[in-house]
Amino acid sequence: MMAWLQLWTMGLLAPMALSISLIIAEDSGLPVVEAEKRGPVEIVKKESHPVLLRQKREWIWNSLYVEEEKPAPIAYKIGQLKSSQAVDVKRFKIEGEGANTIFTVDQKGDLFVTKSLDREEKNLYHLTARMFDGKNKVIEDSGDFVVQVTDINDNSPVFPKTYNGSITERSPMATKVVEVRATDADDPTTANGELRYSLTQDGDLSAFEIDSITGVISCKINTLDRETKSQYVVVVKAQDMRGMASGSTATTSVTIAIADTNDNIASFTRKAYELQVPEDHKLNEKIGTLELEDRDQIQNKEPIFAILSENSKIFNIELSPNKDGNLMLKQALDFEAVNNYTFTVQVRENLRNLRFPADNVNSAVTTAQVNIKVLDVDEPPVFSQPTYTFNVLEERIVQNIGKVTAKDPDRANKKIRYSILDKDCPISIHPFTGQLSTLRILDRELEATHMFQVKAEEEPSGLESFVKVHIIVQDINDNKPELVVDEIFVCENDVTDTVIGTLRATDKDDQQASFSFSLGTESANFSIKDYGNNTADIMVKQGPFSLDDPKDYNVAVNISDGGQPIQSKITKLAIMSCRCDARRFPTHCKASARRMSVSVHALIAILLCILTILVIVILFVMRKRYQKDSLASMKNSGEIHEQLVTYDEEGGGEMDTNGYDVSILTSACHDGSLLRHPDHHPRPPLYAMVQKPPQPTACKGDMAAMIEVKKDEADHDRDGFPYDTLHIYGYEGPESLAGSLSSLESSSSASNLDYDFLNDWGPRFRTLAELYGVDGPNYHNQY
Repeated sequence: MMAWLQLWTMGLLAPMALSISLIIAEDSGLPVVEAEKRGPVEIVKKESHPVLLRQKREWIWNSLYVEEEKPAPIAYKIGQLKSSQAVDVKRFKIEGEGANTIFTVDQKGDLFVTKSLDREEKNLYHLTARMFDGKNKVIEDSGDFVVQVTDINDNSPVFPKTYNGSITERSPMATKVVEVRATDADDPTTANGELRYSLTQDGDLSAFEIDSITGVISCKINTLDRETKSQYVVVVKAQDMRGMASGSTATTSVTIAIADTNDNIASFTRKAYELQVPEDHKLNEKIGTLELEDRDQIQNKEPIFAILSENSKIFNIELSPNKDGNLMLKQALDFEAVNNYTFTVQVRENLRNLRFPADNVNSAVTTAQVNIKVLDVDEPPVFSQPTYTFNVLEERIVQNIGKVTAKDPDRANKKIRYSILDKDCPISIHPFTGQLSTLRILDRELEATHMFQVKAEEEPSGLESFVKVHIIVQDINDNKPELVVDEIFVCENDVTDTVIGTLRATDKDDQQASFSFSLGTESANFSIKDYGNNTADIMVKQGPFSLDDPKDYNVAVNISDGGQPIQSKITKLAIMSCRCDARRFPTHCKASARRMSVSVHALIAILLCILTILVIVILFVMRKRYQKDSLASMKNSGEIHEQLVTYDEEGGGEMDTNGYDVSILTSACHDGSLLRHPDHHPRPPLYAMVQKPPQPTACKGDMAAMIEVKKDEADHDRDGFPYDTLHIYGYEGPESLAGSLSSLESSSSASNLDYDFLNDWGPRFRTLAELYGVDGPNYHNQY
């Protein structure tokens, strides 16, 4: 039997070895020998190239292990490298991780470790070995082997973070709270790294438990009550070695908070509340607070209040921010009427959010009595009505319009004084009785309603109240009717009873008017037919009518409004006379003077316009007088050069005295006083820069002397251009390279102009011809 197994095994191993050799050769790029199976024996075909066969290795060794953390002051042996070949091995060589440093081999093949190893740093080392004979020939090629570092329990469990949990009170049993996890660096496949969890006696073990394998903390009771205990602290222990006593441990504290739920009802802190409130307390403001006790947190407090009496119309309860009851005032209090209130208040919980039967259902105080004492306050007067409305007829003085009354609401019943705040109010009030009367006649058409405030003031306390009073001005028939009519014309060929226009009327009064129309004076040509519906027609009574007739046609219309008293008015209505076609369409009309009355408002407007025009005229005249006085004072002040400089009109010669006053120039003093300013301080000459040949001067004044010289030159220079205006050329400097442009510098000898033709232009140019014409010996003697 054993022999058969050996043969069968060798039959299996031979093909496997051949297959491995073929795969290696194929992977290495070497030629593969094609084999044909002929039974159990493999036949190799011959090829022209050499065939490489994988040499069978004869390495013999067991698995090599190294215990971690084993001290190695001296290298210690962990195994031996062997080969099944019977050869004399002289030398071994190893390569790979930690070769010849951590691991060494001697000539016998013994493998040594030279230092302490840590599995948590590295747990496997991959090495290869080769074997040489005495001739340094490889006997066994590289063979791979692994050195494994075996684990010891050298690490303790560690909790990586702090754990906290929360659970709602009254939660059922086995409710998960939190899961805790510890880590251990030892091999988890061994007992060194397998952890077990438990709760220690250092924490609270009354309400929670932990799963020893998963670390899940859960509730083991269903009676958690936040109001009794709101927080638990448990201590979790993690131990390796599957929880054996020899294992390492670690602990952590877990805080478990109990979340609140609505499992308590609100309860009054007292069975009776005593409150005081002044009678003038404002509406919808707090009187006092009814404190409640509810062990639940504020978000789970939902009390509902109810006042169990008719006093709920006067008082109301609202929730405060702390979920207590604020007692509010709904209606005004009156100490003189009721000075004390007693009622019962009930509180209950919102049952929709009450998940469990209340813990304090038997001990809660759900009803309380409230006693409110009203305090007396000195109050201001109170009017009998919130507002007063009275009617007054217009156009008359009324002494008894009505009465405004107020009284002191207190028991003292102090005296009241009345007054009206509006000083321009046309209504007055009696200071003690409150009787209203008119100060002047009221006109409904100007102002139909008067509104003002009456003040009532207590004496001597000074407390005051106000009330609005409306005065409605009632209408009376005090306005005359006004005629409303379109432009009316009569045709030359109109016959009797022809309707030439329709009359209507208006009335400013508020009363319904019934207008009637009639002739104010008898008319020979026209008549009025009243229809009784506030309209009437003007009809032709008798013709004929002609455009050549110089008189105007008109009719006096009498209008009555039918009111009480009756108001009537006569209006003269102008009627134009026209030439009409067959369809009574006017083709040509003669204008007729339409006499219409002018109202008072129109007269006032006309007078205001006239007054405005008069004021404007007066202001204009005063302004002209002021300007004239200013010019006169300017002349007296000696400002001669201003007139000369501003003279820019073409003059008519010596006879032109409108442009400037030449007499002022001739009256210049020898001391040049006219050239001085009003302050009488001498000024430099205006034309000091003008350079001229020395000439005889008439006086000491530079201006007067220069003008006389220039005048003489102009009188005798017939060829030179006339001296236009002094200010254009008088300031030219002597340094100008362009020379002077003035006609004053013109040479008479070089001129060839002849002005004799001016004598032919008529008497208007006679003076100019005498100035610039040739005048015989005087002309030559001058030069």
